[in-house]
Amino acid sequence: MKSNYPLSAEDNLKIFEFISEGPNGLIKKMVQFTPTNLHGFYILAFGDKDSKTGELDDLSISNNNDTERILATVAAAVYAFTDKYSDAWIYATGSTKARTRLYRMGINKYFSQVRNDFEILDQTEKHWEAYEKDKDYGGFLVRRKKIKTRSK
Repeated sequence: MKSNYPLSAEDNLKIFEFISEGPNGLIKKMVQFTPTNLHGFYILAFGDKDSKTGELDDLSISNNNDTERILATVAAAVYAFTDKYSDAWIYATGSTKARTRLYRMGINKYFSQVRNDFEILDQTEKHWEAYEKDKDYGGFLVRRKKIKTRSK
């Protein structure tokens, strides 16, 4: 996987921040894991950190020519979050169809590694199904796989 930006996080590991570096300068980014009303289910949100409000803006377009590094950084946040919350299910979808497609392309590129570490389900119009490469989905649901220990 491509190298990621250094991450900083709150103690509960539900909000991460990092800085994107590129031709448009230094841009503060955020990754948030927001709990839902279903126990153990979180929504992943990602975007620019609004300099005035401190809130996440998932519709901004930075064009900082570092998409792969940003996706690697978001993936690093998912790994850190699931290290702490090993039973959590994380739902992710793009704020636009194009962004959802971008996320799918990232999963596809690193699928051999991702499938070793995570269970991945995909959202169709009617149900959830096991992830298949190069199929169009509306969203993704992931959970860290349990580490199998050998009995003595």
